Amino acid sequence: MAVRRASYYSTKVPQRPGAGAQLLAALKASKVNLLAFTGFPASGGAQVDFIPKDNAKFTQTARKAKIKLSARKTVFLAQGEDRPGALTQILGKLAKAKINVVSLQAVIAGKGRYGAMFWVKRKDVGKASRVLKAR
Repeated sequence: MAVRRASYYSTKVPQRPGAGAQLLAALKASKVNLLAFTGFPASGGAQVDFIPKDNAKFTQTARKAKIKLSARKTVFLAQGEDRPGALTQILGKLAKAKINVVSLQAVIAGKGRYGAMFWVKRKDVGKASRVLKAR
């Protein structure tokens, strides 16, 4: 299991077909690689979250494409061998340190691997990094 810190940004888009595809097309045209991308309904529209591999390239492309981004925030990415209870070690360490996980999404990644992204409150990011030895 490996856990690392990453930056993420969000934006709001209308809840209509193709809104997310337009965002991704602008990033693709500039060869921006994303580690993760997620979206969900929010306030009559949708919130879209980006976790870019290269923050500078991503933010520069977003500016050019007139994508209004939130301030940079921190997310944790976990990867490891897929098995029953794969996330229990991570969640157990955070619970023992009295750190609440605000949101978590996990998927199998094929070839016996899993990936997960999770968020903690801003005040707990440093402590969570230490507890998880996240780089």
